[in-house]
Amino acid sequence: MSIREVRAHVVRVPLHTPFVTAIRTVHAVDSVLVEIVDGAGRAGWGEGAATWKVTGDSVASIEAAVTGPLRETVLGRHPDDLVAVCSAVEQAIVGNTAAKAAVDCALHDLAARRMGIPLPRLLGSGSLRVPTDVTLAAGPPQDMAVAAKKRLAEGFGVLKIKLGDGTADDVERLRLIRATAGPAAVLRVDANQGWTPRAAVRAIRAMEDAGLDLELVEQPVAAGDLDGLAFVTAHVSTPVLADESVWSAQDLLEIIRRRAADLVNVKLAKCGGIAPARRLLAVAQASGTGVLLGSMMETHVGLGAVASLATVSRSAAVDDLDAAWWLSASPVSGGLRYDGAHVVLPDAPGLGIDGLTS
Repeated sequence: MSIREVRAHVVRVPLHTPFVTAIRTVHAVDSVLVEIVDGAGRAGWGEGAATWKVTGDSVASIEAAVTGPLRETVLGRHPDDLVAVCSAVEQAIVGNTAAKAAVDCALHDLAARRMGIPLPRLLGSGSLRVPTDVTLAAGPPQDMAVAAKKRLAEGFGVLKIKLGDGTADDVERLRLIRATAGPAAVLRVDANQGWTPRAAVRAIRAMEDAGLDLELVEQPVAAGDLDGLAFVTAHVSTPVLADESVWSAQDLLEIIRRRAADLVNVKLAKCGGIAPARRLLAVAQASGTGVLLGSMMETHVGLGAVASLATVSRSAAVDDLDAAWWLSASPVSGGLRYDGAHVVLPDAPGLGIDGLTS
């Protein structure tokens, strides 16, 4: 029952609404869906998201890594030997974390499918339901306030607000959103590296002085500027969440050493899959660093994997799992669904994916 095939499926799925941040505008998700098949024909699924502006991974690079060295690494291996096979995937090539994540997640899905249990069960959870925030794409203040009202009416209670294109407009956006959302809504801000350290401190302090009651501010400065990130964290009261600054356990340890952030955003496409993500979660927990699980703009396949991991995470913050909510349709049959502000995973083997929709 060794691994018999590794298939790569390139998909492009339009969004129902443009996703706008300080660094890019997304109209469709481009991904490589990976299907790993055992000798009995059972298939496990994973996803490599192409995010040029964040990870540097393209559809072409992900497909090449999957169908080349990663395929060679796993073919003929026993899928139940999950720890060893995932370790081999991590060591097979340098970088290419989105491709590694796709293969790692497909291996986990296949292992759960072979056992006849949902992926969350394999990871140690009894839950198939996890709450999520929802993102407000960057835009004019009035448009964002209208979007906030709609999302709250749909049942979302945690709003992730994309900012970063100017302090004055950013504060005005938040004033309008808070006025629209009311005091009960949880507001978090994501600057996507859009500020300098001093501009970030000015902006966050202005938000604090305005009584906007933010839960956290995500990645206020450039990913590589850990000194700047630490400066911001030390000079504001609002908790700071590091995202693009944290890819590996080494990155996390450096964040901890410098006290550069209060929380970190763990994403499978950055760290390389479920196995390395679990190590990051363990390090964060041991150090007392807060954790939030998130994703790139991905389809229901990638979101199913990270949502499964979220069911076992001890995060005190609501995770950021709304990416597939933005899609106009799913590229696969089966898999997760959204129920208001919750991701609901199927009570079926693995991720519950039956195959491609077309």
